[in-house]
Amino acid sequence: MAKEQVPPGGGDHIEPVDLRQALEERYLAYALSTIMHRALPDVRDGLKPVHRRIMHAMRLLRLNPDQGFAKCARIVGEVMGKFHPHGDQSIYDALVRLAQSFSVRYPLVDGQGNFGNIDGDNAAAMRYTEARMTEVATALLEGIAEDAVDFRPTYNEEDEEPVVLPGAFPNLLANGSSGIAVGMATSIPPHNIAELCRAALHLIDHPDAEVEDLMSREPAEDPDENRVRGPDFPTGGIIVDSFETILDAYRTGRGSFRVRSKWRTEDQGRGTWQIVVTEIPYGVQKSRLVEKIAELLIARRLPLLEDVRDESAEDIRLVLVPKSRTVDPALLMESLFKLTELESRFPLNMNVLSHGKVPGVMSLKQVLQEWLEHRKEVLVRRSRHRLGEIDRRLEILGGYLVAYLNIDEVIRIIREEDEPKPVMMARWDLTDLQAESILNMRLRALRKLEEFEIRKEFDALTAEKAQIEALLASDAKQWKTIRWEVEKLRDRFGSHTPLGRRRTQFADAPEHDEEHIQQAMIEREPVTVVVSEKGWLRAMKGHLSDFSTLSFKEGDALKLAFHAQTTDKILVFTTGGKFYTIGADRLPGGRGHGEPIRIIVDMDNDQDIVTAFVHDPARRLFLASHQGNGFVVPEAEVVANTRKGRQVMNVKAPDEAKLCVPVSGDHVAIVGENRKLLVFPLAEVPEMTRGKGVRLQKYKDGGVCDLKTFALAEGLSWQDSAERTFTRSREELAEWMGARAAAGRMVPKGFPRTGRFG
Repeated sequence: MAKEQVPPGGGDHIEPVDLRQALEERYLAYALSTIMHRALPDVRDGLKPVHRRIMHAMRLLRLNPDQGFAKCARIVGEVMGKFHPHGDQSIYDALVRLAQSFSVRYPLVDGQGNFGNIDGDNAAAMRYTEARMTEVATALLEGIAEDAVDFRPTYNEEDEEPVVLPGAFPNLLANGSSGIAVGMATSIPPHNIAELCRAALHLIDHPDAEVEDLMSREPAEDPDENRVRGPDFPTGGIIVDSFETILDAYRTGRGSFRVRSKWRTEDQGRGTWQIVVTEIPYGVQKSRLVEKIAELLIARRLPLLEDVRDESAEDIRLVLVPKSRTVDPALLMESLFKLTELESRFPLNMNVLSHGKVPGVMSLKQVLQEWLEHRKEVLVRRSRHRLGEIDRRLEILGGYLVAYLNIDEVIRIIREEDEPKPVMMARWDLTDLQAESILNMRLRALRKLEEFEIRKEFDALTAEKAQIEALLASDAKQWKTIRWEVEKLRDRFGSHTPLGRRRTQFADAPEHDEEHIQQAMIEREPVTVVVSEKGWLRAMKGHLSDFSTLSFKEGDALKLAFHAQTTDKILVFTTGGKFYTIGADRLPGGRGHGEPIRIIVDMDNDQDIVTAFVHDPARRLFLASHQGNGFVVPEAEVVANTRKGRQVMNVKAPDEAKLCVPVSGDHVAIVGENRKLLVFPLAEVPEMTRGKGVRLQKYKDGGVCDLKTFALAEGLSWQDSAERTFTRSREELAEWMGARAAAGRMVPKGFPRTGRFG
């Protein structure tokens, strides 16, 4: 029996598809859908589809500002059933956000009930809350019934929805937007509407204006003269960026704004005070902020702060109690700004849909231009729509006038003719619309007075028609009309109104020493820093006086130990000529044996610790290598900001860094391993920030053993093994005095056998 021929692709209508091509097509379709129909706002009305559909549904439900409220469940049901086939919770969340005065600068929804709060608490369920539109929302919808915008079929093609709203309000910049699409995101802060209107008016008058021309560098004496100065967040705060930084962000469409909380000090009497925070950065949850400050207090990261209290009611009031009355309030706040969300950065990424289709990053000028062009298109479409209505009404009024002039004949035709309409049309050359209007006319309209009213309306409409035709024919008149509309909007939301008054202020960040701020974030406690021979570091609590009780790993021993504070910087000098900087608060505790220095900093394996000490920026250090080279370096120049350390002394094997001593006095005493001593003026040694240095003493073999700087007038002192102190005066040192790089002479009698000054 012959086998059946299987058709290509199988017998179940299976088609072979290239997997890569299929994935590309499907992923591209998904990405495009996310970008256009979910995440990015339209530059013209500043809305995403879900917000636009909420506004449209509320208009259809007649939820105008002067009407009553409706249950949010009713609004969400209308949006989901007719326009937005997604989850009801996502629609409700979008609706709630439009009603939150701390989330949206100019709320589009007037909510009644629990719509959440700045602490991050959620709104009540949609069955409990009610809503209607605000005046701002009506401005966005103004003219939608006058053919101002295009409509498209809804998802099930049973209804129609607007492609974009008329947008008589520059909503994109005024209320801002944020969203994450596929491969792109948007983040636009809210702005002050009056400032945007002034910038738009300037752009109408000067189409070639640059972004800088649309902004105000300095605040004007009259707030009603400011153009765009920067974001205007609903929660207030203070922006501490320079004008150049803000300008660059608006010019490129990308950047960020540094926003700080607004605070003041309150006098509590008897010299005590507390700090009160009255405004926090936009998008920060107050409850989470208080929790974070409390966590830092428990972790002892805020040594200047005693307590934090939330005394907020309608307004924000966070109380910060200082540790003592001597604390600098500005320094306390700087430490909080560094560690908490009392200061935050709001990103700017003006990635929006141009003409509802093309995503792209726009500048401030481009955004305003597109909005104004949209307003012009809306004006033209509304004017044409009105022109059509006028023509239709004039046609009807023309028929009425014919009827009044021949009223007896009209009545006769209606009474006697079976089909009066075609007879009238033939008798007086009427159109179908005119004849139908005459037939539908009420008997009470046959008064003599009505004829005068019709003639009056006819003349008024004729004059209005001429005006509209002139408007449509003139580009200048169109821009003049738009200018009038923008001026009306500016006056409606000016700085004299509670909603239009600027909330976010601008200031320069106070200059504080970075080191003081760092110290303000560390609890000041006494510690004893212990360094072992094998390079293990630890910080024991308190200032220990007896180091003999310290324990070490087997084969290890004490190298050096010294007292410090947790706010100090510890400098470590190694045989490779590098300095490493470690905060005393970052050293491991003293319970165990500590940690190897190579875990704390990036130190080479072939290097060892020469010495370690507490940093004093006012000092100078004398560095010397084993082969007798050296120089003086200011201690402020050796601090390293990274784990890699700072190379200060250049040494090549077999030479290595040997000594690091603080500089005092005017002469140098150096002893070699050959027990020869040389004394010479300190002035002969150069001061450098990095290098090999100069020859200090000449050796045939061996190298330097010890070095000391001293004041010649006071003489040279050293200690022997029995801790007896010996001093040689200027006259007694005469035979060891010489020039730098000399060999020197054998040490004087009584000098320690160790070859060290003690």
